[in-house]
Amino acid sequence: MTLNQASCTLRTPNAPCPRKRVVAVVLAAGTASRMGGRPKSLLQREGQTLLARLLSRLAEAGIDETVLVLGHHASTLQESLLQHAPKLSRPQGTNTMPLHVVINPTPEAGQNSSLHLGLAQAEALEPEWLMVALADQPLLESGDLKDLIAAVKQAPAGTQMLQPTINGQPGNPVMLSNKAMQAILQTPQSGGKAWRQQNPEQVFAWPSTNVHYCIDTDTPEDIAKLALEHGIQLNWGQIS
Repeated sequence: MTLNQASCTLRTPNAPCPRKRVVAVVLAAGTASRMGGRPKSLLQREGQTLLARLLSRLAEAGIDETVLVLGHHASTLQESLLQHAPKLSRPQGTNTMPLHVVINPTPEAGQNSSLHLGLAQAEALEPEWLMVALADQPLLESGDLKDLIAAVKQAPAGTQMLQPTINGQPGNPVMLSNKAMQAILQTPQSGGKAWRQQNPEQVFAWPSTNVHYCIDTDTPEDIAKLALEHGIQLNWGQIS
């Protein structure tokens, strides 16, 4: 199923589901200090790095374009993409998802600095909505991403940010409207969390039971827990 086919609330019988232009921003600039300094997104599941896996799932979900923000370990991550570049083909197989790489020169400034760089690049791509994703979520599938886009189409009027919420726990990726993107870009020190706190009436905590949205890999303990509870084995492969 493509974005054109994703479910939505129809205003009139038999009306076509309007397609939304969605750009993804993938944040992969962190130090990975809790993982001993190894870039988490290079963990491999079934021979594929988590970063390559996410990019493939974004393409399969029909995302129009993706902005990848790198910082710490940028050269290692770029080398990995060159060696194990995923085929970013959409379901029809007729075209591929453009990938734009942005390097954060000061990643030590925190995730908000990477978010702003990613949003600034995405702004030029004229999105209606953005999907802000993390590069260390090992269970996300293309269907999960399609469900987020469908949820935006069904969200209450006035929604400018949508975050999956699993048993009260916030998850990722987060969906931002163009309006929310513009507001965040106008406040350089602010990020999505600050905007959410200042505009709670425009935030939709989308209820879900899908744990794929709330599992990431910050520590070696997370890797062990993933294997124990979900039977998913992660390893470092050849590049770490």
